[in-house]
Amino acid sequence: MLDLFKRKSPGEPEDAAKPSWTERLRAGLGRSRDKLADALTVAFVRRTLDQETLDELESALIMADVGMPATRHLLDDLAIRWKRAGPDADPREQLKAALVALLQPLEKPLVVSGARPFVIMLAGVNGAGKTTSIGKLARFLQGQGHSVLLAAGDTFRAAAREQLEVWGERNQVAVISQGGGDPAAVMFDAITAARARSTDIVLADTAGRLPTQLHLMDELRKVRRVIQKTDPSAPHETLLVLDANTGQNALAQVRAFDEALSLTGLVLTKLDGTAKGGVVAAIAKERPIPLRFIGVGEGVDDLRPFVATEFVDALL
Repeated sequence: MLDLFKRKSPGEPEDAAKPSWTERLRAGLGRSRDKLADALTVAFVRRTLDQETLDELESALIMADVGMPATRHLLDDLAIRWKRAGPDADPREQLKAALVALLQPLEKPLVVSGARPFVIMLAGVNGAGKTTSIGKLARFLQGQGHSVLLAAGDTFRAAAREQLEVWGERNQVAVISQGGGDPAAVMFDAITAARARSTDIVLADTAGRLPTQLHLMDELRKVRRVIQKTDPSAPHETLLVLDANTGQNALAQVRAFDEALSLTGLVLTKLDGTAKGGVVAAIAKERPIPLRFIGVGEGVDDLRPFVATEFVDALL
Protein backbone atom coordinates (compact mmCIF):
# COMPACT_ATOMS: atom_id res chain seq x y z
CA MET A 1 0.00 0.00 0.00
CA LEU A 2 2.77 2.43 0.85
CA ASP A 3 4.15 2.39 -2.68
CA LEU A 4 1.03 4.33 -3.74
CA PHE A 5 2.42 7.29 -1.87
CA LYS A 6 5.99 7.25 -3.15
CA ARG A 7 6.99 10.76 -4.10
CA LYS A 8 7.19 11.67 -7.79
CA SER A 9 9.24 14.42 -9.27
CA PRO A 10 7.26 17.36 -10.70
CA GLY A 11 6.08 16.52 -14.19
CA GLU A 12 6.94 12.82 -13.86
CA PRO A 13 4.53 10.75 -15.98
CA GLU A 14 2.05 8.33 -14.46
CA ASP A 15 2.93 4.66 -14.06
CA ALA A 16 2.34 3.06 -17.45
CA ALA A 17 0.78 0.01 -15.76
CA LYS A 18 -1.83 2.13 -14.02
CA PRO A 19 -4.99 3.22 -15.87
CA SER A 20 -4.76 6.76 -17.19
CA TRP A 21 -6.74 9.58 -15.62
CA THR A 22 -9.15 9.48 -18.59
CA GLU A 23 -9.73 5.76 -18.05
CA ARG A 24 -10.23 6.26 -14.31
CA LEU A 25 -12.66 9.12 -14.94
CA ARG A 26 -14.65 7.04 -17.41
CA ALA A 27 -14.78 4.13 -14.97
CA GLY A 28 -15.67 6.45 -12.11
CA LEU A 29 -18.61 7.95 -14.00
CA GLY A 30 -19.82 4.52 -15.10
CA ARG A 31 -22.89 4.49 -12.85
CA SER A 32 -23.97 7.95 -13.99
CA ARG A 33 -23.35 7.00 -17.62
CA ASP A 34 -25.32 3.74 -17.29
CA LYS A 35 -28.27 5.62 -15.84
CA LEU A 36 -28.33 7.91 -18.86
CA ALA A 37 -27.45 5.35 -21.54
CA ASP A 38 -30.70 3.42 -21.98
CA ALA A 39 -32.93 6.46 -22.07
CA LEU A 40 -30.61 8.36 -24.38
CA THR A 41 -30.33 5.41 -26.75
CA VAL A 42 -34.10 5.06 -27.01
CA ALA A 43 -34.50 8.79 -27.45
CA PHE A 44 -31.85 9.15 -30.12
CA VAL A 45 -32.62 6.04 -32.16
CA ARG A 46 -35.49 8.01 -33.71
CA ARG A 47 -33.03 10.74 -34.77
CA THR A 48 -35.72 13.35 -34.34
CA LEU A 49 -36.52 15.78 -31.56
CA ASP A 50 -40.27 15.21 -31.34
CA GLN A 51 -42.12 15.75 -28.07
CA GLU A 52 -41.85 12.10 -27.07
CA THR A 53 -38.09 12.20 -27.50
CA LEU A 54 -37.80 15.43 -25.54
CA ASP A 55 -39.89 13.96 -22.71
CA GLU A 56 -37.66 10.90 -22.50
CA LEU A 57 -34.54 13.06 -22.54
CA GLU A 58 -35.98 15.23 -19.79
CA SER A 59 -36.66 12.19 -17.61
CA ALA A 60 -33.19 10.78 -18.22
CA LEU A 61 -31.43 14.02 -17.32
CA ILE A 62 -33.50 14.60 -14.19
CA MET A 63 -32.86 11.01 -13.04
CA ALA A 64 -29.13 11.74 -13.38
CA ASP A 65 -29.60 14.70 -10.99
CA VAL A 66 -29.06 17.35 -13.66
CA GLY A 67 -31.96 19.25 -12.07
CA MET A 68 -34.90 20.94 -13.75
CA PRO A 69 -33.33 24.36 -14.56
CA ALA A 70 -30.26 22.79 -16.18
CA THR A 71 -32.38 20.15 -17.95
CA ARG A 72 -34.60 22.80 -19.52
CA HIS A 73 -31.53 24.80 -20.53
CA LEU A 74 -29.93 21.76 -22.17
CA LEU A 75 -33.07 20.75 -24.05
CA ASP A 76 -33.60 24.28 -25.34
CA ASP A 77 -29.96 24.48 -26.44
CA LEU A 78 -30.16 21.02 -28.00
CA ALA A 79 -33.21 22.03 -30.05
CA ILE A 80 -31.39 25.11 -31.36
CA ARG A 81 -28.27 23.11 -32.24
CA TRP A 82 -30.31 20.36 -33.90
CA LYS A 83 -32.20 22.85 -36.04
CA ARG A 84 -28.96 24.60 -37.02
CA ALA A 85 -27.10 21.36 -37.84
CA GLY A 86 -29.93 19.73 -39.81
CA PRO A 87 -31.75 16.38 -39.55
CA ASP A 88 -28.68 14.32 -40.48
CA ALA A 89 -26.73 15.52 -37.45
CA ASP A 90 -25.93 13.10 -34.63
CA PRO A 91 -28.19 14.16 -31.73
CA ARG A 92 -25.87 12.63 -29.15
CA GLU A 93 -23.01 14.83 -30.38
CA GLN A 94 -25.31 17.84 -30.27
CA LEU A 95 -26.18 17.03 -26.64
CA LYS A 96 -22.48 16.66 -25.83
CA ALA A 97 -21.82 20.09 -27.33
CA ALA A 98 -24.67 21.63 -25.33
CA LEU A 99 -23.41 20.04 -22.11
CA VAL A 100 -19.82 21.16 -22.70
CA ALA A 101 -21.03 24.72 -23.32
CA LEU A 102 -22.96 24.64 -20.03
CA LEU A 103 -20.04 23.24 -18.01
CA GLN A 104 -17.22 25.25 -19.61
CA PRO A 105 -17.55 28.22 -17.19
CA LEU A 106 -16.72 25.87 -14.29
CA GLU A 107 -13.37 24.98 -15.88
CA LYS A 108 -11.08 27.41 -14.10
CA PRO A 109 -7.99 25.66 -12.74
CA LEU A 110 -6.51 26.65 -9.42
CA VAL A 111 -3.69 29.17 -9.86
CA VAL A 112 -1.21 29.56 -7.01
CA SER A 113 0.55 32.91 -7.25
CA GLY A 114 0.99 36.33 -5.68
CA ALA A 115 1.34 35.32 -2.03
CA ARG A 116 3.66 33.25 0.12
CA PRO A 117 2.31 31.39 1.89
CA PHE A 118 -0.70 30.97 -0.38
CA VAL A 119 -3.51 29.98 1.98
CA ILE A 120 -6.22 27.58 0.82
CA MET A 121 -9.09 27.13 3.28
CA LEU A 122 -11.32 24.08 2.87
CA ALA A 123 -14.80 23.62 4.30
CA GLY A 124 -17.65 21.16 3.97
CA VAL A 125 -20.22 19.03 5.74
CA ASN A 126 -19.30 15.95 7.76
CA GLY A 127 -18.34 13.00 5.60
CA ALA A 128 -17.83 14.91 2.35
CA GLY A 129 -14.23 13.69 2.08
CA LYS A 130 -12.59 16.95 3.07
CA THR A 131 -9.58 15.62 4.99
CA THR A 132 -8.84 12.99 2.34
CA SER A 133 -9.16 15.63 -0.39
CA ILE A 134 -6.62 17.79 1.45
CA GLY A 135 -4.13 14.92 1.44
CA LYS A 136 -4.67 14.33 -2.28
CA LEU A 137 -4.52 18.05 -3.01
CA ALA A 138 -1.21 18.27 -1.15
CA ARG A 139 0.18 15.56 -3.42
CA PHE A 140 -1.12 17.33 -6.53
CA LEU A 141 0.42 20.66 -5.50
CA GLN A 142 3.73 18.98 -4.69
CA GLY A 143 3.64 17.57 -8.20
CA GLN A 144 3.45 21.16 -9.43
CA GLY A 145 6.68 21.92 -7.57
CA HIS A 146 5.18 23.64 -4.52
CA SER A 147 6.07 23.11 -0.87
CA VAL A 148 3.04 22.49 1.34
CA LEU A 149 2.07 22.67 5.02
CA LEU A 150 -1.16 21.29 6.50
CA ALA A 151 -3.20 23.02 9.21
CA ALA A 152 -5.35 20.60 11.23
CA GLY A 153 -8.20 22.99 11.97
CA ASP A 154 -10.67 20.22 12.83
CA THR A 155 -9.87 20.28 16.54
CA PHE A 156 -13.13 18.59 17.57
CA ARG A 157 -12.49 15.20 16.00
CA ALA A 158 -9.27 13.48 17.05
CA ALA A 159 -9.57 11.09 14.11
CA ALA A 160 -9.47 14.03 11.72
CA ARG A 161 -6.16 15.24 13.15
CA GLU A 162 -4.75 11.73 13.06
CA GLN A 163 -5.92 11.24 9.48
CA LEU A 164 -4.30 14.50 8.41
CA GLU A 165 -1.08 13.54 10.17
CA VAL A 166 -1.03 10.26 8.24
CA TRP A 167 -1.37 12.22 5.01
CA GLY A 168 1.40 14.50 6.20
CA GLU A 169 3.70 11.51 6.71
CA ARG A 170 2.81 10.02 3.33
CA ASN A 171 3.44 13.30 1.53
CA GLN A 172 6.38 14.23 3.76
CA VAL A 173 4.87 17.57 4.73
CA ALA A 174 4.52 19.21 8.15
CA VAL A 175 1.17 19.25 9.97
CA ILE A 176 0.36 21.95 12.54
CA SER A 177 -2.24 20.77 15.08
CA GLN A 178 -3.54 21.23 18.61
CA GLY A 179 -5.44 18.63 20.59
CA GLY A 180 -8.83 20.14 21.38
CA GLY A 181 -7.62 23.70 20.82
CA ASP A 182 -9.14 26.69 19.09
CA PRO A 183 -9.36 26.14 15.30
CA ALA A 184 -8.54 29.79 14.66
CA ALA A 185 -5.40 29.51 16.79
CA VAL A 186 -4.27 26.50 14.73
CA MET A 187 -4.63 28.55 11.55
CA PHE A 188 -2.63 31.41 13.03
CA ASP A 189 0.15 29.05 14.14
CA ALA A 190 0.21 27.25 10.79
CA ILE A 191 0.49 30.42 8.71
CA THR A 192 3.16 31.79 11.04
CA ALA A 193 5.11 28.54 10.74
CA ALA A 194 4.75 28.50 6.95
CA ARG A 195 6.04 32.06 6.73
CA ALA A 196 9.05 31.21 8.92
CA ARG A 197 9.84 28.13 6.82
CA SER A 198 9.24 29.87 3.47
CA THR A 199 6.57 27.28 2.63
CA ASP A 200 4.61 28.00 -0.54
CA ILE A 201 1.13 26.79 0.41
CA VAL A 202 -0.94 26.23 3.56
CA LEU A 203 -3.88 23.84 3.24
CA ALA A 204 -6.25 24.71 6.09
CA ASP A 205 -8.64 21.98 7.18
CA THR A 206 -11.80 22.87 9.13
CA ALA A 207 -14.32 20.80 11.07
CA GLY A 208 -17.28 19.46 9.13
CA ARG A 209 -20.56 21.22 9.78
CA LEU A 210 -24.07 21.51 8.39
CA PRO A 211 -25.20 24.87 6.98
CA THR A 212 -28.09 24.79 9.47
CA GLN A 213 -25.68 24.77 12.45
CA LEU A 214 -25.53 28.54 12.69
CA HIS A 215 -23.10 28.69 15.62
CA LEU A 216 -20.65 26.49 13.73
CA MET A 217 -21.04 28.60 10.59
CA ASP A 218 -20.22 31.64 12.75
CA GLU A 219 -17.11 29.83 13.98
CA LEU A 220 -16.09 29.29 10.36
CA ARG A 221 -16.36 33.02 9.75
CA LYS A 222 -14.16 33.57 12.82
CA VAL A 223 -11.51 31.23 11.41
CA ARG A 224 -11.58 33.21 8.18
CA ARG A 225 -11.17 36.51 10.08
CA VAL A 226 -8.15 35.17 11.99
CA ILE A 227 -6.55 34.04 8.73
CA GLN A 228 -7.09 37.55 7.37
CA LYS A 229 -5.28 39.02 10.37
CA THR A 230 -2.13 37.17 9.31
CA ASP A 231 -2.54 38.42 5.72
CA PRO A 232 -5.38 40.75 4.67
CA SER A 233 -5.52 39.05 1.27
CA ALA A 234 -5.91 35.55 2.77
CA PRO A 235 -7.40 33.04 2.44
CA HIS A 236 -6.41 33.24 -1.20
CA GLU A 237 -8.71 30.34 -2.08
CA THR A 238 -11.76 29.13 -0.18
CA LEU A 239 -12.88 25.72 -1.40
CA LEU A 240 -16.05 23.82 -0.54
CA VAL A 241 -15.73 20.03 -0.64
CA LEU A 242 -18.94 18.34 -1.85
CA ASP A 243 -19.95 14.68 -1.87
CA ALA A 244 -21.47 13.86 -5.28
CA ASN A 245 -23.78 11.34 -3.61
CA THR A 246 -25.81 14.18 -2.09
CA GLY A 247 -27.10 15.16 -5.53
CA GLN A 248 -29.29 18.23 -5.54
CA ASN A 249 -28.60 18.84 -1.85
CA ALA A 250 -25.11 19.88 -2.94
CA LEU A 251 -26.66 23.07 -4.35
CA ALA A 252 -28.05 24.03 -0.95
CA GLN A 253 -24.61 23.50 0.57
CA VAL A 254 -22.98 25.65 -2.10
CA ARG A 255 -25.44 28.49 -1.48
CA ALA A 256 -25.04 28.42 2.31
CA PHE A 257 -21.25 28.17 2.39
CA ASP A 258 -20.88 30.75 -0.36
CA GLU A 259 -22.95 33.24 1.63
CA ALA A 260 -20.83 32.58 4.72
CA LEU A 261 -17.37 32.43 3.14
CA SER A 262 -17.51 33.86 -0.42
CA LEU A 263 -16.32 30.65 -2.04
CA THR A 264 -13.75 30.79 -4.82
CA GLY A 265 -14.02 27.16 -5.85
CA LEU A 266 -15.48 23.68 -5.36
CA VAL A 267 -14.09 20.17 -4.98
CA LEU A 268 -16.52 17.38 -5.95
CA THR A 269 -15.65 13.98 -4.48
CA LYS A 270 -16.93 10.39 -4.77
CA LEU A 271 -18.12 10.65 -8.36
CA ASP A 272 -17.20 6.98 -8.72
CA GLY A 273 -19.72 5.91 -6.08
CA THR A 274 -22.85 7.57 -7.42
CA ALA A 275 -25.23 7.74 -10.37
CA LYS A 276 -25.65 11.46 -9.73
CA GLY A 277 -22.78 12.87 -11.80
CA GLY A 278 -25.26 15.18 -13.53
CA VAL A 279 -25.22 17.41 -10.45
CA VAL A 280 -22.24 19.16 -12.05
CA ALA A 281 -24.66 20.52 -14.67
CA ALA A 282 -27.04 21.68 -11.95
CA ILE A 283 -24.22 23.56 -10.24
CA ALA A 284 -23.15 25.12 -13.55
CA LYS A 285 -26.66 26.42 -14.21
CA GLU A 286 -27.66 27.58 -10.74
CA ARG A 287 -24.41 28.45 -8.93
CA PRO A 288 -21.49 28.53 -11.41
CA ILE A 289 -18.63 28.66 -8.92
CA PRO A 290 -15.42 27.23 -10.46
CA LEU A 291 -15.08 23.48 -10.01
CA ARG A 292 -11.39 23.31 -9.19
CA PHE A 293 -11.10 19.54 -8.70
CA ILE A 294 -13.08 16.32 -9.05
CA GLY A 295 -12.41 12.99 -7.36
CA VAL A 296 -13.22 9.59 -8.84
CA GLY A 297 -11.56 7.11 -6.50
CA GLU A 298 -9.62 6.39 -3.35
CA GLY A 299 -6.16 6.54 -4.91
CA VAL A 300 -3.79 9.38 -4.11
CA ASP A 301 -3.87 10.48 -7.77
CA ASP A 302 -7.66 10.31 -8.12
CA LEU A 303 -8.19 14.03 -7.58
CA ARG A 304 -7.58 16.16 -10.66
CA PRO A 305 -8.57 19.53 -12.15
CA PHE A 306 -12.01 19.59 -13.78
CA VAL A 307 -11.96 19.68 -17.59
CA ALA A 308 -15.39 20.03 -19.19
CA THR A 309 -14.71 18.09 -22.38
CA GLU A 310 -13.11 15.19 -20.49
CA PHE A 311 -16.03 15.04 -18.08
CA VAL A 312 -18.70 15.10 -20.79
CA ASP A 313 -16.91 12.46 -22.88
CA ALA A 314 -16.75 10.20 -19.82
CA LEU A 315 -20.37 10.89 -18.87
CA LEU A 316 -21.91 10.31 -22.31
